[in-house]
This record gives sequence, C-alpha cells and structure tokens, in this order.
Amino acid sequence: MNRYPLWKYILIVVLLAMGLLYTVPNFYGESPAVQVSSLKPSAKIDPAVLGRVEEALTKGGFKPEGLMQDLTGIKARFGDTDTQLKAKELLQAQLGEDYVVALNLLSRSPVWLTSIGALPMYLGLDLRGGVHFLLQVDMKAALNKRIDTTVGDIRGTLRDKRIQYSGVARERDDVVVRFRDKDTQAKGVAEIEKAFPDLDLRAQADSDFKVTAKLKLEAVRRTQEFALQQNITTLRNRVNELGVAEPIIQQQGTDRIVVQLPGVQDTTRAKDILGRTATLEIRMVEAHAGDPAGRNYDPQKLEQAIKGQVPFGTELHYSARSSGKEALLLGKQVVLTGERLTDASPGFDSTDHRPMVSVTVDGQGARVVQQVTREGVKRRMAILLIDRGKPEVLTAPVIQSELGARFQITGFGTTAETKDLALLLRAGALAAPMEIVEERTVGPSLGAENIKIGFQSMWYGFAAIAVFMMLYYMLFGVISIIALSCNLLFLIALLSMLQATLTLPGIAAIALALGMAIDANVLINERIREELRNGNTPQAAIFSGYDRAWGTILDSNVTTLIAGIALFAFGSGPVKGFAVVHCLGILTSMFSAVMLSRALVNLWYGMRRKLDGVSIGQVWKPTESKA
Repeated sequence: MNRYPLWKYILIVVLLAMGLLYTVPNFYGESPAVQVSSLKPSAKIDPAVLGRVEEALTKGGFKPEGLMQDLTGIKARFGDTDTQLKAKELLQAQLGEDYVVALNLLSRSPVWLTSIGALPMYLGLDLRGGVHFLLQVDMKAALNKRIDTTVGDIRGTLRDKRIQYSGVARERDDVVVRFRDKDTQAKGVAEIEKAFPDLDLRAQADSDFKVTAKLKLEAVRRTQEFALQQNITTLRNRVNELGVAEPIIQQQGTDRIVVQLPGVQDTTRAKDILGRTATLEIRMVEAHAGDPAGRNYDPQKLEQAIKGQVPFGTELHYSARSSGKEALLLGKQVVLTGERLTDASPGFDSTDHRPMVSVTVDGQGARVVQQVTREGVKRRMAILLIDRGKPEVLTAPVIQSELGARFQITGFGTTAETKDLALLLRAGALAAPMEIVEERTVGPSLGAENIKIGFQSMWYGFAAIAVFMMLYYMLFGVISIIALSCNLLFLIALLSMLQATLTLPGIAAIALALGMAIDANVLINERIREELRNGNTPQAAIFSGYDRAWGTILDSNVTTLIAGIALFAFGSGPVKGFAVVHCLGILTSMFSAVMLSRALVNLWYGMRRKLDGVSIGQVWKPTESKA
C-alpha cells in the first residue's frame, strides 16, 4: 500500500544529486577578476587575443588563478583586489583602445563544475551595488521623424518619376499631396502605393485633387519597435566606454529601457555616456591596397600616406577584415551622414541568396547617393562610424551601378556580419529622444548589508518553521522539514541552472515559497490525523492522507500559480523577477511536499508489515456522548 516502485526512488536520488551539484557553486564565493571584451566590432575576441593577454600578464609578473575565454570575453581571476587593479592597468595599456578592460567578480567554483554549466546565480543591483536608470523613449518624436522623412521621400519620388504636383506637406499625423488634375492624381497614387507600401492612401476628388497618406498601424508599431531596439543598441555601445563587466540593458514594457550598471557609482558620468551619440559618415575611397594603376586612383598616394605623408584633403584609415587590416585613403569630403539613413536590415540577395544589408535613405540622401554613384561606378565607398571623435571603417563596398533611395551592400561571409552591420548603421544615433524617469544608486556596502539581512530573515523563518513542525508533528514534522530543505535545494539549483539574477524581491519570493511549501505538508499531516481519528489503521491513514490531500494541494497551488503567471506577464522589473522565483517555488514545493516526503514516509513505515501507530503528534479522538 505505502511502497514506491524502485524507479521513483532512483528518480528522486538523481534529482537530489543534480540539485546539490548545481547549488554548490553558490557557496564558493567570488574572487576579483579582470574581463576583456571588444569595444569595436572590428576587434574580435579570439584565441589570438587570449594569447596576447596571457603573454602580457606573464611579462608583467602576474600569475592569474584562472584564465579563460567565453562568449562575453576573456576573464582572468586573481587572488586579491590589489593584483586585480594592477593587472587591469597593464592589460589596458597593452591591448589599446580597441578593447575594454573591466573589473569583475568570478565564482571560485572548481573548473570541473564550471565545465558542466554549474554556475552560481547572478546578483542584482540591489545586492551588488551600482547605478540603475529607467529611461522613457519618446515614441511621438520617433513617429514625427518617420512622417517628416516620408514627406521628403514622397516629394523626391514624384520628382524622379516626373509626376507634377501642387504641393506635399504634413498635416498633423498625415501627409497630404495635392495634384493639378485627376489623371496626374491617379498616376501619383499608383506610384506612391508602389514605392510606399506602409502608407494607407485616401484620394479625394475635390478642387485640389488631394491625396491623404497615413501610416498603417503595422508601420506605426514597427517604427516604435525599431526606435526602441535602435536606442538599446546605441546604449550598449555607449555603456562599453564605462568598463562595466556585466551591464543589464533591456526593454521594459513598450516604451521604456532599463539600464543597470553594477559597480558604477558616478551617476554624472554615466548620464553623460548614456546621452552621448555617435555619427555615421559616407566618404569616397581615394586609394586602397591592390588598386590597378590608372583609372580614378593613384596608388602612390596610399604608399605616401602609410609612410606618414598624407596627401592634402585625405585621411588614412584601416578597415578590419578577416585577413587583416586593410589600408584605405579616404577623402575628407562627407558624401552623406547617418541622419539621412532611415533603415538598414539584414537579408539575402534574391538572385544568388548571398548575405546582404538593405539600406534605405531619405529623399535628399537618395539624390546625393544617385549623383555620387553615377560618377563613381567601380569605385569604393566607405561607411565610417565616428564615436568619441574616433572614426572606424565599418565597410567599404565597391559601387557596381548607380544607386538610389534603396540599395544593397553585399560581399559578406556570414549572416552574423550582416546583422552586426545593420545594427551599427542604425545605431549611429538615438532613434528617439529619451528621458530618465527613475534613477537609483546602491553602494557596495549597502548591497552586502541587503544580502546579509535578506538571508538572515529567510533562515530565521526556516528555523522557526522547523521548531514548530518538529514539536507539533513529531517524526512527520522532521520529514516535512527534510522535504522543505530539499525544496530549497531544488529552487536554488533551478535558479542557478537558468542563470537567473537574484534580487531582494527574489529573496522575498524564496521565503514565501518556503512558507507555501510547508503549508502542503500541514495539509497532509492533518489529513492523516483525521483518518486516524476515524479509526483507520496507520497504513490506511497514511495512504488516504496523501491521496485525499493531493486534490486540495493541487487546487491551491494552481490558483497561486495563475496569479504568479499574471505577475510575470503584466509586471515589470522587480515584480517580474519576484514572479519567476514565485512560480518556480510553487513547482518545486509540489514535488518535494508530496512525492519526496511520501518517499521518506514509505521508507520508514511502508516496509513494516505490522504497524501499531505513527509519530505524528497527539491524535485527539472525539468522545461519545451518553444519553
């Protein structure tokens, strides 16, 4: 009756072993470390950079406790903070400005644990210390920019197609185009529909032959999403300058961005960096390596520039390629700036399915591009990203034919390169202005105090529950506390496996999960007591207690789980973090309070053929009244 099959015991043992394995890294503590990551897209983190870091540390007399490369960069772990600071200064001087060297904290977990993905939880800003910003994106400004760009694009398209119009102007959120006659109006509508599928057109047969163009709802939503993602990408580029090891920059809601910078205490400098923007410039290439003699180039100009004699009106730059750095001699005259770029998206060429980036410029930019490319076929055109006054050549493609408002850049090896370039082209400046609506600074000492207070409250609550359960339910109380401990083990292991960020609301959710988990054991124990009062045998009481309590436990946990899912779906920030821990705690408590505790009861009582009683505290039986 009260016996589990062997596979259930094996499953419980395996889960306990995995829980212990993934919980242990959280108790090893952290050691000071230095993290090296790329500041520019052209500066890739590869084994060669790892070798440079190792060589620099060796020559400097530093012996790191560990040196490894992962997806976020290269990390070197040291024994104390003094060595950490000296190593940071050395690596920053050796690697140059293409890489950012940041201070970090790494787990002291053994390598064999790290190799199987057993890593500790991240600590949130309220536990580690740093700066928190909540930024509001002005979506109205993003839409206004899109509408103003559309006005110029429509005007340029009608002019290129030689369709006469009386005027193109913006009226509130609409673009109004006026024509001279009905036939011209029909031609203009057909051309606008063909060139601008995101517009909803409405023609009016009045004296002005007016056509009203309005952005479709899908286009409005896409414009807002584009503005938000472009601002996030721009902020990531800005944050790199601060040297933050693990910044958190993520979307919150439909128009807000959360920026958390662990370890940063200077809010003034952080504001300055977040508000700064980069610019894009397009220039013509005057000479590059491998130029054929004659044509429009003079190869000797490049040789003179490399030797230090840069010709007047030109600048020497280097474009990073997979085969190495390529020298380019660019003209100082700016053909086009990033303000004229309206969109850039990765994709594939329709003819040979090669990776490419589709670029769209506004009406004025289209006319400039058309004129320049008409005169510069087979020449190269460089796209520069200028950040903090330091230009970097993103790409320098060859002009194959005359270009217009929409053109493609090809010649990429992988789709990842096209995605990076498209993001950088869009991230030259903020797509929409932002305003800081919330600002918070947490010192490192306050973060340590938060950890101490949070865990102390949790352990005090656990101890109080343990004392009560053991005094009131005797052996069954001990079994309940063992199940509760395993529940805590499973919950921390899950959070570690998911690499969740632990915050103060998360600690509160863990404490709440412990209270809810013991509630299920109380229901089971009281049901067993009730069965004993009704005169059932101990074995039958145990079986009926677990069997009948399961329905009540399931109902109560499902309703609470629904509330947790609602918090996760509609909440944000700390509320969402609380909801994640809350939902995981419900799932682990249902397993530990029912299946694991019953396995322990079955091991203790289920093997006995004759059972006179169980240790579950005082069972009060009702007295019979005499007539």
